Amino acid sequence: MHPAFSVIFLTTLIGVGQGLFLAIFTGQSYSAVELLPTESSIQFYAMGSMLALAFLFAGLIASLFHLGHPERAWRSATKWRTSWLSREVIVLPLVMFLIFIYSLMHYFGWDTMLFTSKTGAHLQLTLIVGGLGVIATFTLFLCTGMIYAAIKFLQEWSSPLTVINYLLLGTSSGFVLATAFSSYSAPGLVKFYGIWATIITFAALLTRSAALLRNARIKYKSSIQTAIGIRHNQIQQKSMGFMGGSVNTRDFAHHQTRLFLKSIKWIFMLLTFFLPLLFLWSGIEQGHGSTLILAFLIQYVGLLAERWFFFAQANHPQNFYYQSI
Repeated sequence: MHPAFSVIFLTTLIGVGQGLFLAIFTGQSYSAVELLPTESSIQFYAMGSMLALAFLFAGLIASLFHLGHPERAWRSATKWRTSWLSREVIVLPLVMFLIFIYSLMHYFGWDTMLFTSKTGAHLQLTLIVGGLGVIATFTLFLCTGMIYAAIKFLQEWSSPLTVINYLLLGTSSGFVLATAFSSYSAPGLVKFYGIWATIITFAALLTRSAALLRNARIKYKSSIQTAIGIRHNQIQQKSMGFMGGSVNTRDFAHHQTRLFLKSIKWIFMLLTFFLPLLFLWSGIEQGHGSTLILAFLIQYVGLLAERWFFFAQANHPQNFYYQSI
């Protein structure tokens, strides 16, 4: 498939935003049961949530560049009964709304204490709103991943690993960013987020590697024989059918060499998993917030390469008919 950069930026940016919000809420949840110190509502929870919201909004803006008529985008929500894309269109604004409310409640101190146990654990109103935001966030990950996993004839995508990788890669980038953010706003949480970022990044490495191995062993159901409807063992394509290009040749192929594709694979593996963790723990041990920001930036560049590879690797069956000689 041809990787559209608007979709690449959409999926990576909202992934960071979702992951960062999950990290912020995780920190508050640990504080609620006295496992972590309580941080400043305004400086950490409110500002962190607004940063997550900014990434989600940036992803939403990026998606508009993929549309011929952005003013009609709202109509895509009407097919929510059958379309994962329609469900994503509905859930994304819901996630943004809940995160916005969560941030406002922390900023203005609208945080009623609902329950306190004898052990010191407590339940606040922001935890309820944040919990709803977490449910919506996981639903958004599901919708985004299923847009691609539900396409049965693209065998590279048609796997539960597609949804899992969208979830883990987005969460990983969010926790890495949370580590960098906490170094300036809540230094006591840096190692906490660093440990979780490492665990999630390693989990993402395992599942993404599993997807690469699976895709390398795919036995395609389509062939040149099925493309033209002739059952013969020795068929050679002499022509693509026409001299000029078309939407079939532009939108369903990446137009890059195998060497380039292989290079991108190793580049994204290095930038998404190994280098970020190296810079992450270097920044944690040395106490350099700038190094932690660099770790996030490196990982985000890796995610752009990963997402490009994800789209490019999908081999549309029609390419058997329109392939170049």
